[in-house]
Amino acid sequence: MPQKFILPLAILGVSLAIAILLYLQEEPPRTNEIEQPTMLVDVVRAQVDSAQITVRAQGSVIPRTQTTMISEVAGLIMEVSPAFVAGGFFSKGDVLVRIDDRNYRAEVKRAEAAVAAAQTTINRETGLAEFAREDWERARKLLNSSKGASDLALRKPQLAEAYAQLEFARADLEKRLGDLDRTVIRAPYDGLVREKLADLGQFVNAGSPVASTFAVDVAEIRLPLPDKELPFLDLNDTKLKQGRGPKVTFSALIGGRTHSWTGSIVRTEGVFDERSRVLYVVAQVDDPYNQQASNWPHPLRIGTFVEARIEGERLENVIRLPRSVLRGDNRVWTVTVVDTLQPVTVDVIRSDERSILVSSGLTDGQLICTTLLDNPLPGTPVRFGQSPSTRVGMNLGNN
Repeated sequence: MPQKFILPLAILGVSLAIAILLYLQEEPPRTNEIEQPTMLVDVVRAQVDSAQITVRAQGSVIPRTQTTMISEVAGLIMEVSPAFVAGGFFSKGDVLVRIDDRNYRAEVKRAEAAVAAAQTTINRETGLAEFAREDWERARKLLNSSKGASDLALRKPQLAEAYAQLEFARADLEKRLGDLDRTVIRAPYDGLVREKLADLGQFVNAGSPVASTFAVDVAEIRLPLPDKELPFLDLNDTKLKQGRGPKVTFSALIGGRTHSWTGSIVRTEGVFDERSRVLYVVAQVDDPYNQQASNWPHPLRIGTFVEARIEGERLENVIRLPRSVLRGDNRVWTVTVVDTLQPVTVDVIRSDERSILVSSGLTDGQLICTTLLDNPLPGTPVRFGQSPSTRVGMNLGNN
C-alpha cells in the first residue's frame, strides 16, 4: 500500500474508536413512569343470605263451572224468577223458570189411568188363571189322567202379557212425571246469570237455551309460566290435590284503586303450549263475589285482568346484587384487599331488570363495584368515599 494512504486511514480508525467509546459512556435517556389514576367508585358488600322467590304472571278471571241452561220440554214460559236477569244472583235449587204444565199434568193423569187399567187386567187374569187351574184339576181327576196342563190352558201367556202391560204403563207414568217436573227449571248451583236467552211469554222447544250461567263459589285464573320459572315452584301433584299448592296474591287496578285477593294453585294443565312454550297453571279464589261473607274489599268479577305473585321456593346461601353490577359473560368487578379492581365470573340463578341472585363465584363480605366504568382494567386502583353497604336497595322483581 502506498505510504500516502496510511496516515489518513490511521486518523480515521482513531476517530471511529473515540466515537464508539464516547457513545458507550453516555447515560441512557431517563423515562418518566406514568402512574394509573385512582378511580372513585361505589361498592356494596356481598352478603350470603336466603331469598324468598316470587314468580310473576298475568291472567284473566274465568268461572270454574259455567252452564248453558236449556229447556228439556216444550211449552210457554209462564213465570220467571226476579233473579232471572243478566247479573242476577241465585242459590242452588231456586226456581228460575216455569213452563206451562197443563198439558203435562193431563199426560200424567192419563198415564196413571193406564197403570190402574193394567193392574185391573192383572187382577182379572190372575182370577181367570186360578179358575182354569181348578177346572183342569177336576177334569184330570175325572179322566184319571196324569198329564199336566199346558201353559195356554192355565192362561199363563195372558197373565204374562198383563204384567208386561203394567210395566209399560208404569214406565210411561214415570216419563210423564219427569216431563212435568222438567217444566220447572231450577238452579243447579249457587251462581249468577251471565246472559238471559229466553223470557216470559216466549215459547221454547225441548233443547232451547234459556240462560247462560256460572257458579260463584270459586273463580279460576289461568297463569302462563315459562319453563325457566318452574324450578322455583313446588307443583307436586299430590300437594296440589290436597289443596297445599303455592299461595298466590292477585291484584287489579279498578276505578283508579288497586284491589287484591288471595288464592292458591290447584292444578297444572299438564302440557306445554306448542306455540308459546309456556305451561299453564290454574289458581282458584274462593267466594269471588262475597256471597259467603269472605269480606273481599271488592268482588273479583269474571273477566277481570289480574297481576299474580306466586309464592315460590326459598333459596339458601345466595347473594343478592343490583343488576347494574353484571357485565358481559356474567362477570362482576370486585375490589381486592389492596383496593384494586378484579373481574370475577359468577353463577346467576335468577335475574330481572333490577337485581340478580348469585349462587357461586363470590364470598361473603366481598366488595363489589357498582359504578359503571369505561373499559376498566384488572389492577386499576380505586377508592370509595363511604363504608360499603350490604343493602342492595331493591327487591328482586321475580323473587
